[in-house]
Amino acid sequence: MTLRYIGSKTRLVDGLAPFIGQYSGKGRFVDAFCGMGSVAAQASQLGWPVLLNDHLSYAAVMSSARLTGRNQVPFAELGGYTSAIERLNELDGRRGFIWSEYSPASLQHSRAGIERRYFTEANAARIDSCRSQIFDWSKAGLLNPSEERVLLADLLSAANRVANIAGTYGCFLSRWTAQSQGSLLLRPRDLVDEGMPVDISVGDVMDVSITPDDTVYLDPPYTKRQYASYYHLLETIVHGDAPVVEGVSGLRPWQHLASDFCYKRKALGALVGLIRGVDARRVLLSYSSEGHVDLDELTERLVDTGVVNVEPLASIGRYRPNQKASDNASKVSEYLVVIEPKSVASLPRMSATARK
Repeated sequence: MTLRYIGSKTRLVDGLAPFIGQYSGKGRFVDAFCGMGSVAAQASQLGWPVLLNDHLSYAAVMSSARLTGRNQVPFAELGGYTSAIERLNELDGRRGFIWSEYSPASLQHSRAGIERRYFTEANAARIDSCRSQIFDWSKAGLLNPSEERVLLADLLSAANRVANIAGTYGCFLSRWTAQSQGSLLLRPRDLVDEGMPVDISVGDVMDVSITPDDTVYLDPPYTKRQYASYYHLLETIVHGDAPVVEGVSGLRPWQHLASDFCYKRKALGALVGLIRGVDARRVLLSYSSEGHVDLDELTERLVDTGVVNVEPLASIGRYRPNQKASDNASKVSEYLVVIEPKSVASLPRMSATARK
């Protein structure tokens, strides 16, 4: 997985593992803001059945593919996984929506008349042909849902390897990088032999179905960065749609997915409301020293919910999308807030548009 993801917990999973613990036979591990699924993958390795949720479809697709086992994706109708990948790689390019809006062809073919350099014309056309073929196979009954998600995740990874970006899709680079001029090529991923049970939901975290036996992991956004705008192009590839896009970056409509956690004046209330509304055996909250919410203030607001402990995890480098940011980079401290709640079923459920 090559995607450089804001807030990725890849470097923290070893420190999180003891708090997740081996599966005891009760409940599920609910990764309510799953992102790229690194923590859910750790829980799955510890034997947990997992529920993945994110309000962005591409994140659910990438995370679920990461947890998928060989036994769940035989690709029987296409001659096996390797055969399916080879067939996608053999496709000719198709001048579709990605080509017309996110390659230099956009100068002539987009409504805005802007030359967008996310992908070369050849790579954008190949993305269009691959995503169209995956959806056609699925509609024809040649793919089960897990197989479709794996191929879409492989396409997203391939697209990211040739994207002309600094780290996110909030903007493209004015000059082509060496990697962006390579050819789009899908690669089969290493699948575990047997995948644990995985359920998937896409939607607002406040609507996630949680049971009292579950362990709930929360990794909300910490800063002003809105994931829906930073990764809009991946969402379009996964949906296979052709939305009306705007501006130099070609943003798809995303404001309805804006997260309260990204607004400093709303973040504390949204986070407290979310935790109070979770009726689970344990709540594990990842948080960072660069976040909007002061952890002391948060724990004070949660004292009546149960036992609350703040565990330091690590000091890691700040997200660095480009060289300038790397030169100015500093360390941030990552924490895990462990909440073992009283019965919270009777506590008032505060309203919060809590998304990642």
